[in-house]
Amino acid sequence: MAISPKQREAWKALNQPTIRFLLLDGAIRSGKTVLACLAWLQWLPTAPQGHLAIIGKTRTTVTRNVLDVIRMIHPLAIGKYTSKSDQVTIMGRTVQVIGANDAQAEAKIRGLTLAGSMIDEATLLPEPMFVQLLGRHSITGAKMIATTNPDSPSHYLRTKYIDRIERGELPDWAVFHFTMEDNPGLTEEYKASVRREFTGLWYRRFIQGEWVSAEGAVYDMWDPTTHVTPWEQLPRMVDCYAVGIDYGTQNPTAALILAMGENGHLYLADEFRIDAHNRGHGTWTDREQSEALLRWLKEKQHFPHPENADMHPRRLIVDPAAASFKVQLQQDNAWGLTDADNDVLYGIRLTANGLASHWLHVSDRCTGFIAEAPGYSWDPKAQLAGTDKPIKTADHSLDAARYALTTTERLWRPTIERTLHTQ
Repeated sequence: MAISPKQREAWKALNQPTIRFLLLDGAIRSGKTVLACLAWLQWLPTAPQGHLAIIGKTRTTVTRNVLDVIRMIHPLAIGKYTSKSDQVTIMGRTVQVIGANDAQAEAKIRGLTLAGSMIDEATLLPEPMFVQLLGRHSITGAKMIATTNPDSPSHYLRTKYIDRIERGELPDWAVFHFTMEDNPGLTEEYKASVRREFTGLWYRRFIQGEWVSAEGAVYDMWDPTTHVTPWEQLPRMVDCYAVGIDYGTQNPTAALILAMGENGHLYLADEFRIDAHNRGHGTWTDREQSEALLRWLKEKQHFPHPENADMHPRRLIVDPAAASFKVQLQQDNAWGLTDADNDVLYGIRLTANGLASHWLHVSDRCTGFIAEAPGYSWDPKAQLAGTDKPIKTADHSLDAARYALTTTERLWRPTIERTLHTQ
């Protein structure tokens, strides 16, 4: 496997006895994770005795981002493992698998004396957990290796660690910044394709590898003249993945249908809303909202082509916090009820990617989405605390669309990838 000069330099750094913590940050597809896994596999046979751990956002992401990569590099390195397990055998050593989202994660770390760890997506770890991890590596020769994409310049990892490394205040730490140019395994054609997928904030973070603030409009690429398609001009649909539902009592309720066109593009084809324009003076009960939504789904024509007349969403994807509404939908015999994947930042990034790359389109029936998109903005107060959060106002149709898009990604992603590669 070919490696670049910077990758080789970082690999050597982990083997230096004076380096305790190796941090690899920078652009996506820059080879950070592959390098981390290669270095980890080389280091494990000589690692001191003691507990070992791999930490990520969830055990599922650890499986996808780390363990699957290790299997690719060395198919025999890993013993039997499922994403539900909290241990895996790598090169004969037992390794704890810890998801930062697990409520018991910090307590589990607190009980370990670690000889080594690998951290995937380090900026997603809460600061108390990260500090706890640092304190558990007390065995002589213990080492930590972490990968991350850039985040806010006010993020604790940047201000309390990376900045201090660069000032020479943490001599037993090393940080290396990567871009796609540091990954010799990528073709120029592929790099150009990835660059086209991002704009604005996401381009600067994920392509240029910069730690920059989330400021201004969330969807700064939004342009109704290119993103909005008249409903009558929608293509014939080949699949209807879901209706994403954002539930409200005092706030609006919104539901948007996500479908795949025969041209290999995704469409938010139709929208249902209960808001100030049609709610009246009273609050709708869960039963009233459920009945109105299901009636809309069953009776309204959502696509213009006659052959799509009987097409309905595979799933009804609901805000996971809307417990009472889900119960009512079940009682009303709703089909395909699914809790939404509510990873807000990932969903925003996915939506922004679709809009920027023009594989996600919005029907002019989705008036709530069209009205909300231009004013959807980052919260400047959250930025001061080092976190990315949108301002929670006028985002109901946007949230419903995000639920549908993120939760069904594994269903539509292969088609979108084929579309992108043929453009």
